[in-house]
Amino acid sequence: MEKAFEILEEDSEYQGFFNLSSYKLRHTLFEGGWTESIRRELFHRGHCVGVIPYDPVLDQVVLIEQFRIGAIRDKAIPWLTEIVAGAVEPGESAEEVAYRESMEEAGCEIKELLKIGEFYTSPGGTSEKITLFCGLIDSSEVGGIHGLKEEHEDIRALVVDFEAAFAWIESGVVDSAIPIVGLQWLALNRSRLRGYPKNFLSSLLR
Repeated sequence: MEKAFEILEEDSEYQGFFNLSSYKLRHTLFEGGWTESIRRELFHRGHCVGVIPYDPVLDQVVLIEQFRIGAIRDKAIPWLTEIVAGAVEPGESAEEVAYRESMEEAGCEIKELLKIGEFYTSPGGTSEKITLFCGLIDSSEVGGIHGLKEEHEDIRALVVDFEAAFAWIESGVVDSAIPIVGLQWLALNRSRLRGYPKNFLSSLLR
């Protein structure tokens, strides 16, 4: 079966910090033929980058805490513990965003950037696609409050031992999908990162 779709109508419903479009479309069926005309809304979030900053010498990760509108009706205190993340602006590469956002949101200077992968966050309704990285850092001087005032950012950087950070997934302190993916990847690859020769890590991070 050849998969295909046809857009019959496309309308812009809202343009602001984010954009919303509605589509009238149809697509092929696994058993053959086509669907009837259906309507779907699409929340345009664009391409974004996430970074889990990790110090393999001290075995610490840097997480951030900030207010999140998405949790406002679900949590009495809608501040989430997450990882560094930001949108890709026109002309930027994902790698450039990783370096920029790590400094802006957490005061972290990335020494080496490792690509974890790319994935859609919620393709049932949003176009957002994440490129996720692990950034090797020196966490010894990380902390404090960060963010861009012109973007109304108020972000607290948290330096956490890896084991404690990973336990936060089970306890619910970390309850956002992207940091969960990042911490789970780190759990699988942490021994490899810590296994680098100590003299190499020292020259890389210090």
